[in-house]
Amino acid sequence: MKSWNRYIKDFVSFLKIERGLAENSILAYQNDVAKLMNFALGLEVGPTKISSAQLKSFVKELYDLGLSARTQSRIISGVKQFFHYLLLEGEINDDPSELVEMPKIGRKLPEVLSIEEIDILIDTIDLSTKEGHRNKAILETLYSCGLRVSELVNLEFENIFFDEGFLRVIGKGNKQRLVPVSSSVEKEIGIYVNDFRSHSTIQPGNESYVFLNRRGAKLTRVMIFTIIKRLSEKAGISKNISPHTFRHSFATHLLEGGANLRAIQVMLGHESITTTEIYTHLDQHYLKDAIISFHPRNQ
Repeated sequence: MKSWNRYIKDFVSFLKIERGLAENSILAYQNDVAKLMNFALGLEVGPTKISSAQLKSFVKELYDLGLSARTQSRIISGVKQFFHYLLLEGEINDDPSELVEMPKIGRKLPEVLSIEEIDILIDTIDLSTKEGHRNKAILETLYSCGLRVSELVNLEFENIFFDEGFLRVIGKGNKQRLVPVSSSVEKEIGIYVNDFRSHSTIQPGNESYVFLNRRGAKLTRVMIFTIIKRLSEKAGISKNISPHTFRHSFATHLLEGGANLRAIQVMLGHESITTTEIYTHLDQHYLKDAIISFHPRNQ
């Protein structure tokens, strides 16, 4: 009989080879199932023998730990994927996770920056420093192209087509999409490459990546978070912002400007239009504020 670790290892291989998921997604699934494994080992039950009642006890333990509904939902989703895999492989005849319900999650609208706040943040950058134009190019690219932070740090020169006006973005699950690139992004990346990158000693294996740190290595996601946090503090912006805030702002401003929801879905790389529809809620808030501010009956 295979051990829990063996089943999890095979599941990871399935996610990597069959599903083609990104490393971050695979690691998240692996951690979710590992939590179930630790629970099940206490019951001395293997993955092919665990019951729906035991899975519901596991879910109750997640709740008792004080985890948020969103975190619980993510873990349960990972566990359901694991049992779906076991069913596909013929390791089990019935899926015990089918009767496990997901916790109800209130839809939380993401933080969004106004166009003025975006301008203030970018104007806060000290362009006299070595990293100034790099940081400006980073913010312009995040906002103008709506990239995820992982897509930004992994952006390579071979995927930039300024003559055609597009970036080729490698998104979740290694899926590719084309995103229009603005003249401001082209300008700032050009300045950064000429003024900073071309004078850097680049570490072997990092030559193809666009955005580098002082040591000539690819920037990390954490470093992008740090850059944005420092700039927001310096600009006096009290909102809790992150690299993803620029992606939300990109989508919201497009919708406010009249862009088609389907076009925004394609540019963001969302598999389902349902994911993109959250921005219609943001737009309704914008419309409400506009009506309150400008309708003559509210003056």
